Amino acid sequence: MLSAFQFQCHFILIFLAASKGETRYLEVRDAGEDEPFLLLSEDLKRELSAGQVYRRSLRCIDMLSIEGQFTFTADQPQLHCATFFIGEPEELIMIDYDFVNIDCKGGDFLKVFDGWILKGEKFPSSLDHPLPTSERYIDFCESGNIQKSIRSSQNVAMIFFRIHQPGNGFTITVKKNTNFFPCNVISQTPSGRFTMVIPHQHRNCSFSIIYPVVIKISDLILGHLNGLFLKKPSAGCAGVGDFVELLGGTGLDPSKMFPLADLCHSFHGSAQMKIGCDNTVLRMVSSGKHINRVTFEYHQINLQDTENRKENSIEEFCFPSI
Repeated sequence: MLSAFQFQCHFILIFLAASKGETRYLEVRDAGEDEPFLLLSEDLKRELSAGQVYRRSLRCIDMLSIEGQFTFTADQPQLHCATFFIGEPEELIMIDYDFVNIDCKGGDFLKVFDGWILKGEKFPSSLDHPLPTSERYIDFCESGNIQKSIRSSQNVAMIFFRIHQPGNGFTITVKKNTNFFPCNVISQTPSGRFTMVIPHQHRNCSFSIIYPVVIKISDLILGHLNGLFLKKPSAGCAGVGDFVELLGGTGLDPSKMFPLADLCHSFHGSAQMKIGCDNTVLRMVSSGKHINRVTFEYHQINLQDTENRKENSIEEFCFPSI
């Protein structure tokens, strides 16, 4: 049984797949009762790779993961609309306004947010984002600059809009830029492998996986030396400037999640943990004094994983929510 948070996030991710192309491009693989996987067929991939600009209309609530030109035209008053953008971990989202026809003085608005917001929770959290929250919003009605390109700080962004008058709307072009040092990431998939590098920068980076997962850390370099500490009230990595922590919870904001384990020292090998939370986050805190790096892989927990209890597993913490 999916929790409310999982249902909302999985709906967004499934909706993402369904929104990538028209209906004729959709394929279903291993569709289950709780979690069908909708995939794009090779036909759309071939069309896009041929250099064609992908175009389609936006829905009031929508999700985009590919480049293209997208238009929203209100057919009735639309007061609570949002579009979520997501890219690969190493991609940044670029949004350009091509055409905007809204009544700012009449209460319409069109705002870009640098990250995602879901039920009042933000990703990245305020602790992990380089900008204060107020500067993460870019309001078209305040700036009025249709020529300005807006670039996200990570692989996710979103727009909020309200349009009262039928026929009004806007057109945007979405592109992707390469991010050579990805920091904050939401994974599009329940499995994968990733290396996070923070090169002499004083910043925090979070990798969010909106699934219960088995996560295996195979390499950790923090500039200082061996240990995995399960969280205790007076133990862990307190006072250490560079460390990795594993978080689990039922929301989107890493700062509101429960700390499960700290890794304070470099090691080569394997530290595997099963985390049965709605959302799992690997978060690296860096003082800026070192080149810190962590390599990990993850996959969604299955029945075999739940039956095989091994060392370094904290599966019992969140399993009741699955």
